[in-house]
Amino acid sequence: MRAKYLGLLTVAAIAVAGVQATAQDKPFGTKMETDYAALLWDLMISEKLAGDNAIRTFPYEGVDPHGKMLETFYTTATLNGHTGSLVVKRNYGPEGVEAEQVLNDPAKHLGAITVMFQREDGYDADNANWFWAKYLPDGSLDKNPKGMQLAGRVAKGKEKGCIACHSSADGDDYLFTR
Repeated sequence: MRAKYLGLLTVAAIAVAGVQATAQDKPFGTKMETDYAALLWDLMISEKLAGDNAIRTFPYEGVDPHGKMLETFYTTATLNGHTGSLVVKRNYGPEGVEAEQVLNDPAKHLGAITVMFQREDGYDADNANWFWAKYLPDGSLDKNPKGMQLAGRVAKGKEKGCIACHSSADGDDYLFTR
């Protein structure tokens, strides 16, 4: 009886350890990733790359999954003592929206803000250390169909998603445009 009980405890301990390892190994949507995304959002607000007082540019025709009209900003930013490349893409819709409509009422047409921030060496060496996030217009994180918040190494190892798509860009920087 005691051996059976110890065996069950061992199985339970292994199961708990496995769950903890899985939670730590999640490529995106963890508390650590979402907390970092919140800091990044605050930085974008202060740099006028997001929010009500955001810098404006002329929108251009977009492609899925980003939006029918886009504004894209390339800059560098410093977060938690690390300076890296920052790409901010404002995604506008719906189908059929035109540049003039976006210019006249950007808030009405803004669907999401997608971001790439190149973090410190070792963050995700497999993917040029890019941190990915998809924000809703209010700064909250969007979620995938499974309810995971889109911040971190989004869809790492999957056939579809941020990393899968951007890894097909020419060169080794994961960027389609400059």
